[in-house]
Amino acid sequence: MNFRSGFIAVVGRPNVGKSTLINEMIGQKLSITSHRPQTTRHRIHAIDTADDYQMVFVDTPGIHMGSKKAINAYMNRAASSSIRDVDMILWLVESGKWTKEDSRVLEHVSQVDVPVILCINKIDKLKAAHDVLPFLEKVGEKYQPTDMFPLSAFSKKDTKSLRSLILKHLPEQEMIFDPDFITDRSEKFIVAEFIREKLMRHLEDELPYDLTVEIEKYELDGNMQRIAARIYVEKESQKNIVIGRKGEMLKLIGTEARQSIEGFLDRKVFLQLWVKVSSGWSNDKRALASLGYD
Repeated sequence: MNFRSGFIAVVGRPNVGKSTLINEMIGQKLSITSHRPQTTRHRIHAIDTADDYQMVFVDTPGIHMGSKKAINAYMNRAASSSIRDVDMILWLVESGKWTKEDSRVLEHVSQVDVPVILCINKIDKLKAAHDVLPFLEKVGEKYQPTDMFPLSAFSKKDTKSLRSLILKHLPEQEMIFDPDFITDRSEKFIVAEFIREKLMRHLEDELPYDLTVEIEKYELDGNMQRIAARIYVEKESQKNIVIGRKGEMLKLIGTEARQSIEGFLDRKVFLQLWVKVSSGWSNDKRALASLGYD
């Protein structure tokens, strides 16, 4: 058998580039991104299938420290549990920047007996390529991975080389998912994530991350996908921020989300958005479960 497949957990502290790398590796926007930490909240499988391999990347929330809210505990559990039962790990750290949260990730990775490729990300920000060497030595004193790989997640040359390196460590076995699958998540889930991405990008300075999105209607009407989604926030003042002056912010978010969703679904979309206050939802386990955080 020459076919290789397996689960590849992509781990690291928040905002280190995990989702960006996965999108580049599968050649499609699937995991949402923003410049702020805690963008990824759920574990998502992103699937790249070719004639001789199937790589199932497990996009995880960043392992973080600090807040004791129920939603933060959920994200840490989702991240740490993703490291178990995988065939290998891609561990991302930012070039030249080691934090306490990286040390926390190290504690989890050290307990797992699978190949680990330590990716030193964002090397494109360095003045010269050799500037990464002192950092490689420093990290090497803390942990000896199976391989180290300096990386710019936006470089097609780098992602091609990384894919070849991953193949060396994937087991020979049958494919795990149907070859047409790009994720194990539903269309509705991805659509809700696209809406949340636009909210986080436009409101990252004004609004804490106390918001989430629930799809209330998802119907195909001929060639038109009709979607109604409700945005949950924790305070009335946050609702006003999301809606904006004369509804302008909500309209902007709706327009950009609709465009992203149409690109993903490859069909026309009619999107309706509402905003609702649900006080304390992010620290209420029952509310979290009802909104898909289970």
